[in-house]
Amino acid sequence: MPPKSKFSEEVGRAQAALAAAVGSGAPDYERIRQLVDSVVPFVNHVGVRITALGPTEAVAEVPDQPNMRNHLGTVHAGAMFLAAEVACAAAFSGAVAPRIAAVQSFVLRESKVSFLRPATGLVRATGTVESAVVERIVGTRTADRHEMTGKALLHDTAGTLVGKVDFDYVCWMNAG
Repeated sequence: MPPKSKFSEEVGRAQAALAAAVGSGAPDYERIRQLVDSVVPFVNHVGVRITALGPTEAVAEVPDQPNMRNHLGTVHAGAMFLAAEVACAAAFSGAVAPRIAAVQSFVLRESKVSFLRPATGLVRATGTVESAVVERIVGTRTADRHEMTGKALLHDTAGTLVGKVDFDYVCWMNAG
């Protein structure tokens, strides 16, 4: 068995902290937001931030910085896609908060992106996940594999809808 990496140890600490943020009472969504916002090294490197997380949706933002732009001076499509995916993953975390300690993995399987117009300034992605599947996950305590969809809407600084992203995810839950 390979030795534990520094990253896997950090993920283990984050999972324990997430379980503590839920505890036996109402989930602490702000604490969950802070933890989910810090756990993925690539997201931290790029600078996309989760700014809101609740039981039904989450928001991630691409900062208005020159390194987030393409050669035309508008926000790079890759940065917008990342914000959309982060927003939906965070929405999943908020939606399954009562069972977040039982999440074994949550992975993106497929996506469809529609960029509607060039974006300028800060871009805000609002993500949601399929509520019927979330209700099944939260309502059962069995180990199981679940498929679900997510959707993110991207708006620029002016509030203009600049993109829509549909995601297909697979989630494995442990019993408990």
